[in-house]
Amino acid sequence: MALALGLTWGGAALAADAADAGPAAPAGAADELTTITVLGIRGSRDASLARKREADSVLEVVSAEDIGKLPDKNVADALQRVPGVNISSGSGGEGGFSENDRVSIRGTNPSLTQTTVNGHSIATGDWYIGDQTNTVGRSVSFTLLPAEIVGSVEVQKSSQADYIEGGTVGNVNIVTRTPLSLKKPVTAELTAQALYADLPNTVDPQFNALVAWKNDASSFGVLLQGFYEARHERRDGQELFLLGEGQIGPASGPDADPVAVAHPDLANVVYPTQIGSAAFTQRSQRAGGLFDFEFRPSAALRLDLNGFYSHFNGTNFDTNFMASPLNELAAGIAPTKYTVINGTLVSATFPNTVFDPNNPGGSAFPGVRDSIYRPDAGSSAGYVDLDVSLQASAQLLLTGQFGYTRGIGETPHDYGYEAFLINSPLVYQMQGTVAPAIVQFPGVDTTNFNNPQNVTNGGSWSDSVKVTDQETYGQADLLWTLDRGILQSVKFGLRYARHERDAYGVNYGCSIDPNDICYTNPNQVFPPPAWNGTVSPGNFGSGIGMGPGYLQHFWVLDPNNIAAWEATYNNVNTGPNYQGNFTITEKDSAGYVMANLAGGRWRGNLGLRIVYTQQRSDAYNLDADNNFVPNSVTHNFTDVLPSLNLRYDVTPELVARFAASRTMSRADYSALSPAVILNNLDLTGTGGNADLKPIRSNNFDVALEWYFAAGSILAATAFYMDMPSYVTYGYNVRPFLDTTTNQIADFTVTSPYNIAAKNHGFELSWQQPLWGGFGALANYTYADGHTEAGDPLVGSSKNTGNAEVYYEKHGFSARVAYTYRSDFLVGLANVTQQYQAGVGTLAASINYNVNDHLKINLDGLNLNDPRLKYYSNAEQPQAFYTNGRQYYLGVHLSL
Repeated sequence: MALALGLTWGGAALAADAADAGPAAPAGAADELTTITVLGIRGSRDASLARKREADSVLEVVSAEDIGKLPDKNVADALQRVPGVNISSGSGGEGGFSENDRVSIRGTNPSLTQTTVNGHSIATGDWYIGDQTNTVGRSVSFTLLPAEIVGSVEVQKSSQADYIEGGTVGNVNIVTRTPLSLKKPVTAELTAQALYADLPNTVDPQFNALVAWKNDASSFGVLLQGFYEARHERRDGQELFLLGEGQIGPASGPDADPVAVAHPDLANVVYPTQIGSAAFTQRSQRAGGLFDFEFRPSAALRLDLNGFYSHFNGTNFDTNFMASPLNELAAGIAPTKYTVINGTLVSATFPNTVFDPNNPGGSAFPGVRDSIYRPDAGSSAGYVDLDVSLQASAQLLLTGQFGYTRGIGETPHDYGYEAFLINSPLVYQMQGTVAPAIVQFPGVDTTNFNNPQNVTNGGSWSDSVKVTDQETYGQADLLWTLDRGILQSVKFGLRYARHERDAYGVNYGCSIDPNDICYTNPNQVFPPPAWNGTVSPGNFGSGIGMGPGYLQHFWVLDPNNIAAWEATYNNVNTGPNYQGNFTITEKDSAGYVMANLAGGRWRGNLGLRIVYTQQRSDAYNLDADNNFVPNSVTHNFTDVLPSLNLRYDVTPELVARFAASRTMSRADYSALSPAVILNNLDLTGTGGNADLKPIRSNNFDVALEWYFAAGSILAATAFYMDMPSYVTYGYNVRPFLDTTTNQIADFTVTSPYNIAAKNHGFELSWQQPLWGGFGALANYTYADGHTEAGDPLVGSSKNTGNAEVYYEKHGFSARVAYTYRSDFLVGLANVTQQYQAGVGTLAASINYNVNDHLKINLDGLNLNDPRLKYYSNAEQPQAFYTNGRQYYLGVHLSL
């Protein structure tokens, strides 16, 4: 009803102004956004503002300062300076890294923001195994999109009928360069940089090269671009697992817990099941390229063949030394000293208990040592796209777009090795979300793998997964120029796409031989992996506040020795991971009509898009006999999506905007699958729901923009979103196969369901050149989003702010930028909601033009070495991380 009222209001305004209709800009001007090549910070800011001012919709633009250089090294980092945009480097349970990976608009889930390249879809993959099969499938990984390919980036905050459906809250459209848009007949550029990361203390090369040629008539051109970027990542952290899920039982009754019987004040108290010192390292390379062949045989015809491919390869090693209060309390061992605050066991001292080899199940393991090695994990994204434009007559413009895109996320092997610590006391002291917890094993040398307290055959696992994402698409549009009163033109279009997401994994473990030692003697002590004497870095954890008394120093296995150990004892292919494999197939058909309108001091568009989605989910379920059987679920959806965008020039400097639309996003692929992803260590998992409806939203924007001087703006925008079918999560207990024991067990599994939600807020922005070569910008966004149950929306930071100061004169430029976002819900860490605490990041860059052909640049990211903190509530922290700082020193050569 609200959307209908908004459209009615807009129609009345158009009718009232019809008599004042006068000359307007060409009807197709808003549809053909020309890539602008500019030099310098001030020039790029001016170009961005010019495109924002002339747009009919609510639009932000980030333009490259020069060929191959955005204002930030990373595309996502550049976008975070835009009002209403947030970025993140990890999903729920993943933690944060030094390179940002996801983009979202106005405090919402990244999956509700659609990312396109030159207006078409791009398939994507993820390198992190949790993302490969978890709920980030509709959002694009910006790790695969180097900044060097970008000419400009458009953040489309209000919808139009000719936008591809899928962006409930908005769209991010990356515009690449074309050879005929470049000024010179021959363009050649080379950027060479050295990346120094201070936490791993490594230097890695970064290369980007571009060459373009066009003929004298500017009727044919070729552009080729290639990139290679190596990187070392080190993340120091402390992780606290399953707070809120570990709970001491009652003090009486049939389910009485012996710990609560001995200490009634501990009845029903929650506790951290495990507290781990987590060291993550990665060696990665990103390589790929882009080509563009552009042909204009006449002024009426344009053909453009554009292709892109990017591959990210990362060898990841994640090692964690965990204190395990769960193992103590589950064995009935009560703490001798403890503190309870707000129902949480925030500190405890457990006595030394002697391990009984004849009764390992009844013994306590105060420590658990986890090592996970994933060599050659990787992701890729690519597309081939043909754009055709034909000016059939003075009134008719025909355009077409046809292409194929494919992305892959793959973990060829996930090696896991686990050892237990025995015969040791355990002491821990949590410090809320202020600082990491103190963890100690008194009397144990945690740096010695061969100490007698280690049981080295604690457990192991091994598997692989590959996720393929692909789409074939075709689109045809017709723009009919009429110039009849306020009706300037009408645009029609049809689009069809077939999209498929396929996840396929394989389990490794005990063989099917019933005499396998895994079955006949599960407590058999295998020979341990070889240890090279390696220990954690001497400064491990110092960035998150660890010092004396914390578990900073511990033995570390060589990951190659873990792989060799797995190959010997746990490398039998036991078949497909039926519980986690799935295929989602979608056939999407859409048609639209949009009227471009203009009067004396206003213009805009009014349109209607109709979308028909055919959706099929294929996976496997357990039947009554615990056999895996195929399961298919099909649904068809029809969405009617009206939209209205109005721009009114109050004065030559003051622009008012109004936008109303109904939008939709299809649910994440993994959320639509009946398959599950299980964690055998704690019997938890995540599953899908094939009956999910698309996320639909009624959106409204009102904006006022004052362009009070050249290159300057003071603007305010208010927004409101009513989402009747948002997606949230609940959990239940269901039986699944525990692949480490080959037995059915009860798992606590989270799964999605639809719920109503609302999101509203406002944006304030200011930008202005100052004096003497200085300039500045600042913006602030307030977003308040909740489900009807009162839970916050994933990604919703109430407060986001940016501030930047730059200087540019005589070939020298420098800029310093700071971004802050307040606490927000990241997602789920297993079955527990995970929030990230507010965090600010500082970046800076210095550039000097030696001459017209040589430039020197120095970029710094995460200069304040931000500490990332995650929690479930004030007394229940979940993780602390630091990734260090990154510095890029390089040269840019051009002909």
